[in-house]
Parts: sequence; structure tokens; C-alpha cells
Amino acid sequence: MNIVNTLTIRHLKQNKRRTLVTIIGVIISVAMVTAVATLVFSFSDLMIRQAIADTGEWHVQYQDVTKEQLAAIHDDDSAKTVAITRDLGYAPLEGGQNPNKPYLLIREYDAQGFAQFPIELSKGRLPQTDKEVVMSEAVATNAKVKYEIGDRLTLRVGERFEQGVDHPLDQTEPLRREDGTLTETLQHIKTRDYTVVGFIKRPVWETAWAPGYTIISYIDENIIGANDRVNAAVVFQKVNPSLFAHAENLAKRNHIETVQYNNDLLHYYGLSKSKASYSMMYSLSVILMAVIMIGSVSLIYNAFAISVSERSRHLGMLASVGATKRQKRNSVLFEGVVIGLIGIPIGILCGLAGIGITFWFMNAMIQGALWTNEQLMLIVTPLSLLIACVVSMLTIFISTYLPAIRASKVSAMDAIRQTTDLKLTVKAVKTSKFIRKLFGIEAEIGLKNLKRNKRRYHAIVFSLVISIVLFLTVSFFTAGMKQSLELSREGVNYDIEVSYGNGKRIDDRLMQSIVSLDGVTEYNVIHELYKNAWVDEAFIADELQEKVKKDKSLLQDGKYRYDIKIHALNDSSLQVYAKAIGADYERLMDPDHPAAIVMDTIHYKDMATGKYVQTKAIYANVGQSIALTNIYKENGVEEKVSKVTVAALTDRAPMGMNTTGVGGLNIIVSERAMNRLADAEDLANAQTFLHLKSTEPLRTQQEIEEMHETNLNVYNVYQSRKSEEQQILLMSVFSYGFIVLISAISIANIFNTISTGLSLRKREFAMLKSVGMTPKGFTKMMNYESIFYGVKSLLFGLPASFVVMYLIYRAFSNKFSYGFTVPWMSILSVIVAVFVIVGSAMLYCGAKVKKENIIDALKQENI
Repeated sequence: MNIVNTLTIRHLKQNKRRTLVTIIGVIISVAMVTAVATLVFSFSDLMIRQAIADTGEWHVQYQDVTKEQLAAIHDDDSAKTVAITRDLGYAPLEGGQNPNKPYLLIREYDAQGFAQFPIELSKGRLPQTDKEVVMSEAVATNAKVKYEIGDRLTLRVGERFEQGVDHPLDQTEPLRREDGTLTETLQHIKTRDYTVVGFIKRPVWETAWAPGYTIISYIDENIIGANDRVNAAVVFQKVNPSLFAHAENLAKRNHIETVQYNNDLLHYYGLSKSKASYSMMYSLSVILMAVIMIGSVSLIYNAFAISVSERSRHLGMLASVGATKRQKRNSVLFEGVVIGLIGIPIGILCGLAGIGITFWFMNAMIQGALWTNEQLMLIVTPLSLLIACVVSMLTIFISTYLPAIRASKVSAMDAIRQTTDLKLTVKAVKTSKFIRKLFGIEAEIGLKNLKRNKRRYHAIVFSLVISIVLFLTVSFFTAGMKQSLELSREGVNYDIEVSYGNGKRIDDRLMQSIVSLDGVTEYNVIHELYKNAWVDEAFIADELQEKVKKDKSLLQDGKYRYDIKIHALNDSSLQVYAKAIGADYERLMDPDHPAAIVMDTIHYKDMATGKYVQTKAIYANVGQSIALTNIYKENGVEEKVSKVTVAALTDRAPMGMNTTGVGGLNIIVSERAMNRLADAEDLANAQTFLHLKSTEPLRTQQEIEEMHETNLNVYNVYQSRKSEEQQILLMSVFSYGFIVLISAISIANIFNTISTGLSLRKREFAMLKSVGMTPKGFTKMMNYESIFYGVKSLLFGLPASFVVMYLIYRAFSNKFSYGFTVPWMSILSVIVAVFVIVGSAMLYCGAKVKKENIIDALKQENI
């Protein structure tokens, strides 16, 4: 080791506190990069495992392929595994007690299929030949048909066809019947003999309204006939964007007509066939990575830049004894290497430890709130560690090289005296007379202190600005992710929907019997009927205005015809809903002056562009009247019905309400108001829907079906609700975890930067005390400095944050269309937090400075 490096290490040891805070700055930066990368990789891994548990592990499924086409799929070098599946057909379930599920669905898998798809064996073993089956436990629990292992079955297997329809029905199609009579038949029947070898949990793909219970058999690829058709589910060797084109090309070359993608799984690998989705993902990734990179650079750079004065003085001393410019630069670079060798490994460990502790708390919450056994696992990849190391080394190099270049250009005497850092001209430290008159001499001295060393002042302000931008950007990004997820979901907020298939209203006796069932925790009754209304062109939705510009014939007397869907709630449900959205319940209950809650904001998927759109359904005002009409009457004459007053506007639908799209309007009224707005014919055609939430949805469904009411349709959608709630909650966990992580790092950065800056000013504070500044005056000066720091950082930080937030919004708009919303609560939180954190740091450091002996502080050279 040469003499310059030896002196550098000695200098670091002598200035222990400055060295320590510089190392802490590096540790914080490396920890942030490591934690963010680990959080993204770990969250992605959780969602991938959850998707595999729900839908199975496969990327592409080639449907209805022949034996020759299957061989071509096997020969594909990109395929890692190929699983064969087939739905053989339906067979009547003899002795079944559930009239809504009269069939058994026979599905076949090969050995690879049993490994890739979510099949949970509860008893016995899996089939090994095409003469063996495992049976869903629901056959015994729901259909009340008991089978034992070893029982033999002779099934008449065929395809479901509805009368007058030439294509078969699948498991997603509910049972077809009218007035209690089946309107579907089984055709192409073949007899099959099976032996029961085991039982499985009810499969996740079997919806509650599916007409058949699942039994699974084995399919042997070697005995597939030349004319037989199967499905091939493929797991690819490498999951990359070329997957879609590769699958399409293979299908085209081999004349395979249908290719299906496991989009739920591929999305979590960052893949999508949609160009809009790709544009959104890449734009967001670039913006977010840029913000994190800038934050990381600022953290490390500030740790070095704030002590440029001390380093410059040391380099000046080296220059005075003959050190060359190259030696001075190498000295600073060597200092960066030493600090990096200490700070980077510790930073990586701290980042992993911090995110690991965060996951431990998150998993406790996830397991308590979700129907899942999946946990967040700490995923450490070579890529994430490499990113942290490269970014940290690069920023340390930049942070050390720039001060070295600057110091090498200054003469030895100037560097030792630090005359380049302290600009004591009258112009440099000039302050407004208004400051002294309004705030006193302490504020003026505080402002002059900031101006006399602008580099240190700018470093602290820059640190605050970066922290503000980081927090607001991450908050806006996570809010956008949650809103995008909610727009893309169906919005299922109930477990079971009950209605009459013939359009009749459910009578009160039956309804009371259903809502009184054990397990029912919440219910909502909605009566629905349709009307029309002519709405002035100025108030119609933006999308409709675009249509009207192209075709003026859509207007009549300057008005556009809306389809009005009236939803009437019973008194108790309406009261709860009105309270939730802030509407006047008493006004809604007045039958003499019908009033309604209008859903003026809707969301839908634009099939032409693939975008999820949130838009205004109508531009209405509270107190405005809507004239309802009946257009489609037997005599063909439009009849005025009545006027309804807008009592409230909302974007929240009551439980179970199905909304209309653009050109339609949903209004929610009381039953009394509906009776006033509708005539006898309308009320006779109104349909009733009963929506339930239950602690045991499957059991509740079975109890309703056992009432044997003719034409009573029962749709159990708890799996959809469970899936949506899982995704939203997991996204919330990710969002808040991300925000807490960035907030903690930002606070540590601010505190570290300010405390370092104040530690370097001990001699300055001692000089002020030596000329008579009182402790009260000193505290007042520190408080004003805090205010100056906070105001200056907000003046720069908030506009910069708005620019980044708008860029994020534009990135989301590639796939999701919704209005830009200013996050006022986050901004308010930032404003308060900046002053609290800066004030706390100043107070903490000020208290330490007060305890310093004036003589010792004036003599102090090292910190």
C-alpha cells in the first residue's frame, strides 16, 4: 500500500464520525436498491405460485389436436413439458339429489397432467389406466350419492346439446331448462366402465353452477386413436415475449385451430399478448427504475458531497507536500473503495433482513385474511444482488470522482483554507430586510448560515427533494396499480345470487326462508326494471358525444335517448347503502317526490382497443330531474311516466348490482319510489335478485337447492369473489409495504443528511455562542433553518413529483383509461412529514451541539 492510501485510511480513522455517516449513507442506498429488487421478485413469485395453485402450471394450451399434431408439439424444442387433457363428456348421475347438477363430467389427464394441474387427492390413489377414476367429494356431500373405493361404474357418456343449437355445451354453461323441464339432451352416447380408486377435493375449475360433478380418469398417449382429439398443455423452457409468436407459428404450421394462453400466470411473468399491456408495463418499469436509480445516486452522493469541505482540506494538505493531481484523485477513489467494501455488503444484508422481517408481518396478515396457504417467500436472485452492487459501485465512483476533480483544480493554500467553499462576499450572504423585520435576527442569521455554504445547503435540499419525489411517486404508482386492478375485475362482491328463471319476483315467504339460513351473514334484495329517458346533448357521456358528432340522427330535438335501469332496494338495504355514500335516506323514502341515487361513473372494457375504461355515464347535478318514459309499449307510442330527482351521485354500486355500459344509466331508488314510477305492467315484469354473503357458500347453496323451488336459479360465485379479494388484498399488501419501505429509507436519508451537515458546523455554532447568542436564540435560529429547508424542498419537490406522476399516469393510460386524480392526502402527508422530520433532525442535533464546550468546538478539526 502506497503512502497516499495509508494517509487516506489514517484520515478516515481520525474523522470517525464523518466516515461513519458516509458509510451509513452507502448502507441506506444499497439497502433500498436490494429491498426494492427483492420485494418485486418475491411478490412476483407469490403471484405465480398462487396462479399455479388456481389454474395449474401451463403456459399455452393447444386445443382439439390430433395424434399427429400432438407429436409435433412434443418435438418442439421450446417445450419443457407437455400435459394431455380431455373432457370425455357427461353422464347422468343416478340417484343425484341436486336437480341443478344431474351429471358427472368425465375429464382425463395423463401422468404429466396430474402433476401440472391442481388436483388434491383426499383418499385413495390417482388413476393409472383409462378404466379407473377418482371422484369429487361433492358427489357425496352435495348430490348425496355415496361411492366407495373399489365400486364399479357403468356410465353412458355423451355431449350436452340444447334444443335448436348445433354446438355442444361445456362445463361453463349452466343447466338449460324452462318451467322445471330440461331443454337439453345428451347425444353421441358411448358406454364406459370405470372403477373408483380414490376421491379428490372439489376442483377449483368446477364452478358452483356447473351442471356436472367432476370425475377424473387417465388418458394414455399410446392408445390415442388417429381421429381422437385431445388438449395439450405446454410448459415452455423459457418464458419470454417470443412465447406468443412461437405458439402461433407452431399452430399455423400444424393446422391447429385453437390456442389458449394461461394469461393469469403469464401476466405475473410480465408477459401479455396485448401491445397496450406491454407499453404500459415497459413505460412503468422505466419510470419507476429511473426514480429509484436517482434516489439511490442521491443517497450515496449526498453522503460524500456534504463533507466535500473536509475532504478538500485533506487533499490540500497532500498537495502541499507534493502530491500530484493523479495521486489526489486516486486518494479519493481509494476512499470510495474502502467505504464501498464496508457499506455494500452490510447494505445488502440490511436490505434482505428488512424485507424479510416485513414479509414475516405480511404473511401473518395474509393468512388471516385469505383462503390461501401461499406465503411471501424471500427470493434472492443473482440479478437483484448484481443490480445492487453495480448501482452502488457506480454511484460511489461518481460521488467520489467529482469532488476529487474539483479539489485537484484548487491550489493547496485555498484547499486548506477552504476559501472555495465559503463565499463570504456581501452579495452571497445578502438577505432581505423583510426577513429580519418579520422573523427577527435569528431568522436572518439562519438564512445567512445557509447561504454562506451553498454546497452543503443544496445537498440537504436535494436530499429532501429526492425523498419527496420518491414517496409521492411510489404512492401514486401503487394507487394506480390498485385502481387498474379494480377496473379489470368484475367487481363481484357477493357469494350467491338467487333469482327466478321465468322473470317472476321472489315472494316474501321464500325470501325470508333463504335469508334465515345458517351461515348467511349479509343479504341484499334488488328489484329491477327498465325505462328510457331523453338527456340533453350537453349532459351525455364523452363517448356518446363523439358518436353524435359523427351521426346527428342519434339526437332528437337535441337530446339523446338513454336506457335507464331502475334498481329498487328494500328499506334496510337502502338505508345502509345511503349512509355509505352520504345520501339523504329520508328524501329517498318520500313516495310523493321520487328521488334516486344516480351512478354517474362507470367502468367497462372497450373490446375494440382492449382498454379498461372508467368514464362518466352522465354529467348530472344533485337536484336535477330526469323524465322517465316507456318507449316499447304494445301500441308503439312513447309514454311519459314520471320524473325522478337526483338525490346523490356516486360511483359505488350496492351489493350485487349489475351495471349498464355507456348509453345506459343506473339509478337506485326505494321500493316505494319504484311503485310510484312504474305502472302495473312494469311491476309485473320487474325481476327480483337476492344476493347473499355466507360463511359457508357451498352449504348455503345446497340448502337453497334442497327447497326444490321450480325455476329457482342459484349462482354461487364465491370463487370469483375470493379470487378478486385475494388479488386486491395482495396488491394492497405490496403497495403499503412498498410505501413503508420507501418512507423509512427517505426518513433515514433526510435524518442522516441533516445530522451530518450540522455536525460539520460545530465550529460555526460555537462562534455564534462565543459572541453572545443565547440558547433561546440558538433554538429559534434552528427552527427557522428547518422552515427554510422545508419550504425550499417543497418548492422544488412538489412540481418534480407532479411531472413524474403524470408520466406514470400516461403509462397506465396505455391499458387503463381513467381521469388523473391529484393525491391530495399523500401531498398533505408529505408537507407535514417534511417539517416534522427536518424539525426532529434539527432538534436532535441542536440538543447535542448545545452540550458542546465552546472552546473544544472551536479547536476541533475532525468530526
